[in-house]
Amino acid sequence: MPVIHVCSLARLHETVEATGAQHVVTLLKHTDRVERPRSVVPANHLILGMDDITVPTDGYTIPCDEHVTALITFVRGWERAKPLVLHCYAGISRSTAGAYVAACALNPRRDEWAIARALRRASATATPNSRLVALADRVLGRDGRMVAAIDAIGRGEIAYEADPFRLDLE
Repeated sequence: MPVIHVCSLARLHETVEATGAQHVVTLLKHTDRVERPRSVVPANHLILGMDDITVPTDGYTIPCDEHVTALITFVRGWERAKPLVLHCYAGISRSTAGAYVAACALNPRRDEWAIARALRRASATATPNSRLVALADRVLGRDGRMVAAIDAIGRGEIAYEADPFRLDLE
């Protein structure tokens, strides 16, 4: 069964090693802080440079259509034989949004609410970046259902860093 793992930057290497993942998505502005795990070839590491913001702010990089399109293209190209790891700085907002977007993109017939509930069961701290979710909702033609489902699960528990977790795709 295809699996997505989500973690913080600090837990990236141990998560990749523990899961045997060969594909990684980095959702982080300061990409110079990321050392690609040796088991992941450069072509299997998508780096999306963005800040964890939802409205334009001077000096910050807001998630945009290009980020979402690149994410969807990358996950659709993932052969799913080994797990995929998504990470951001804390493993709470950008990476959980990325995992939700990936699950929706790879399961066009699966209910958005079911995926959102699975995300919440997997992580009490997950608080997906609402802008990434809204952009993906539009790109994937989900007619606001992705946004509504994430709104329904609400904000996760407050934490400095999330515990790594897995999200099954089926």
